[in-house]
Amino acid sequence: MAVQPDLMASSDVAIWTDAEPLTCCAVVPEAPNTVTVSFVTASGAQFRYEPGQFLTLELPVPGGTVWKTYTISSSPSRPMTISVTVKAQAGSVGTRWMLDHLTPGMQIKAIGPAGIFSMPRNERKKYLFISAGSGITPLLAMTTYLYDRGTDVDVAFVHCAQRPQDIIARQRLEQMASRVPSIRLFFIVEQDDPYRVWTGLRGRLNQLMIGLIAGDYLERDVYCCGPEPFMNAVREMLIALGYDMDHYHQESFAAPVKKEDQLPEHDDVVLDERAAASVAFARSDVTAECNETDTVLAVARGAGIVIPSGCTFGVCGTCKVKKTAGDVHMVHNGGISEDDIAAGFILACCSSPIGAVEIDV
Repeated sequence: MAVQPDLMASSDVAIWTDAEPLTCCAVVPEAPNTVTVSFVTASGAQFRYEPGQFLTLELPVPGGTVWKTYTISSSPSRPMTISVTVKAQAGSVGTRWMLDHLTPGMQIKAIGPAGIFSMPRNERKKYLFISAGSGITPLLAMTTYLYDRGTDVDVAFVHCAQRPQDIIARQRLEQMASRVPSIRLFFIVEQDDPYRVWTGLRGRLNQLMIGLIAGDYLERDVYCCGPEPFMNAVREMLIALGYDMDHYHQESFAAPVKKEDQLPEHDDVVLDERAAASVAFARSDVTAECNETDTVLAVARGAGIVIPSGCTFGVCGTCKVKKTAGDVHMVHNGGISEDDIAAGFILACCSSPIGAVEIDV
């Protein structure tokens, strides 16, 4: 694989600015309702940006112009074109117009590039990329950039999708991974495709999968992008696993930000091992003092109370019990349904008491 230098334009190369419209040069289907649209400049100017940044496109939809922000899915190591990969959701207007009407030769006004979700260009690190849905796009750009650099690439790339056919840019990622063994791909789907065998991981991403995929995750910089509930779940998993969140980076694909001071505040729950708590086992008439970092299952065992358990990792659901009072912090791995949670049930093995808690045991 040829090693390409960082994108450092010489003084005699024109760099694109958003004063010049973009000219569509290709529209490539990626998945259902998903395409990659590539642009060039009429002037021949090249593109300069950071992997992970975004563009805002001015789209002439019926009824009036709309402005839509899309993450750049191409890499700055390939400066002659710039691409966005877009997925039309139910009720979308601008993206639907792009899928139905944008064709090579058409010109579109754009603003940017902008955004702070990127990685240092010259630092040689180990990365864990985690994405879901169209949140794959900035991580696709970063992976392509690392691949083109060809220097000490070490990426564990985890992508979650509904079905195998929904995996965006699967062939491009597999091609890079086939040439660079240290780019390792892990696709996780919730449903099979009809008439096609799926031999990869199934279900939802959980702590067990993270440990199996990248046992050295504590040593990796994590970059995450996807729907807000997905990213919140990833944050909870990593915090529960003791990950140093100073090395965690995320980008909302609903509202990418341009500056550091626009970053949202995250209401992360970080348990304090010095904070006192207690668990009252109502039917056993026993109350046990403990700390916030203890699990309900561990407190029960310490008090001589038997709660049936299996995996002790929030997967099997064996330790499900009814919480009748108080609050717990639960980070499960799929062993309990949302309906059960709404009804007050918890998994004792992965629930920690916040203050005083009562359990129907």
